Amino acid sequence: MTETRSVLIRRAKKINEKLAEVFPDAKCELNFKNPLELLVATVLSAQCTDKRVNQVTPELFKKYPTVEKLASAPRADLEDVIKSTGFYRNKATSIQGLASAILENHQGKVPGELAELVKLPGVGRKTANVVLSNAFSVPGITVDTHVGRIARRLGWTAHTDPVKVEYDLMEIFDPSDWTLLNHRLIFFGRRICHSRKPACGACPVAKLCPAFGIGPIDKVEATKLLKFGEEV
Repeated sequence: MTETRSVLIRRAKKINEKLAEVFPDAKCELNFKNPLELLVATVLSAQCTDKRVNQVTPELFKKYPTVEKLASAPRADLEDVIKSTGFYRNKATSIQGLASAILENHQGKVPGELAELVKLPGVGRKTANVVLSNAFSVPGITVDTHVGRIARRLGWTAHTDPVKVEYDLMEIFDPSDWTLLNHRLIFFGRRICHSRKPACGACPVAKLCPAFGIGPIDKVEATKLLKFGEEV
């Protein structure tokens, strides 16, 4: 039977409430002290784990704590510091490009508007939403691989395009829910609803999930797949 819009919204809100119980401390897992640090860390997180980024950024921000210092950093040294995050040449180009643009166009301060953030080198809508929601407290949904995958599994969207998924979720949930929902879905995706083998039999929202059964449904087997207590 096709689910009506009102039923879908009620089910989605129940899932969000359950995930809030399971992940009461859900938050951005990139370490940062200010908008600039989060912006740079998010650029570094492309094709890289948050854990690795968090290992790199303390040295990076100690050496280059401001946009001025990032923009003028010796290229070889900058690349060496961020090398372990992968694609380090492209990332170095983006970091120095965005730092220069912030100096030139925003008086040295990271802009707090989506339209301005996406104009910065190496900054797309996803990165901009991370910065806005976590550094500027602007409600937003950042559709990474976890959020997109889970939204489709839960029947909240049929789209694969991140922007379309973002808009679908924005229509289901109130703006006041967007940022924390985003964190909960990422925690859920990293710890329970894995890409290749979700822990269906140990999932707290199994009864509300139309995709239940794509992973092991035996509770003992599924529990072995959980990644709680690990840095992921």
